[in-house]
Amino acid sequence: MKNQYFGDINDFKKYGLLRVLSNRGEIRTAVCWMLTTDDDGGDGGSIGYLGAGAKWRDFDPVLFDHLREWVFVRKVRDARGAETSAILPNCRFAPGVLSDDAGERLRYFEGCLDIARGCDLVFFDPDNGIAVKSTLYGRKGSSRYLYWHEMERFWEDGYSLLIYQHFPHVKRGPYVESKARELIRRTGAPEAISFRTSRVVFLLVPQEDRMDFFRERCQVVEEVWGQQIQAAYHCY
Repeated sequence: MKNQYFGDINDFKKYGLLRVLSNRGEIRTAVCWMLTTDDDGGDGGSIGYLGAGAKWRDFDPVLFDHLREWVFVRKVRDARGAETSAILPNCRFAPGVLSDDAGERLRYFEGCLDIARGCDLVFFDPDNGIAVKSTLYGRKGSSRYLYWHEMERFWEDGYSLLIYQHFPHVKRGPYVESKARELIRRTGAPEAISFRTSRVVFLLVPQEDRMDFFRERCQVVEEVWGQQIQAAYHCY
């Protein structure tokens, strides 16, 4: 996550998904922003939807109006704009910026574990998604990724996990299947659930005692968001 991304179309769908999955705060969620410093890239520029309320507002009017106020009226791009109970109720948020340094990263995730205590769901929001072999832990660019051992630690502590994943330039169907399969293999979960949008996918691994809850919430995601957020179940 970068502040420059705040309020873009991916953010609208991201917060909308979190609001439905948590049932507007029925379960407590820890949001691990994995915030990195802004750069000069063009990512985060897709805010034109906020000027097309007739098409987009009905998906989640409260969320739409909030993001429009921050981005179009206040002209503020800052992830802290989502840290309000009006948007993400019953949530806790990990503060601070994540760097490439391995020691600083370890301390950051220890802080995330502290924040997550008492929560049901942990959401990870890395710039790119799950780690790739070409970017080693603690090396340049590693702050853009969530590493498997970090995710596994939260799973072992009993949290259901939701992970942001940007699509690389590959066929998306097989890519999502491969990520879901690996998540199931590494966690031992009976199933994973993917939520595909036009640009990114969110991967959910529910703990067994929350399986029925999230299955029910998935139905609501489909009812509310239709083709904008497409849910699929993965069992291997």
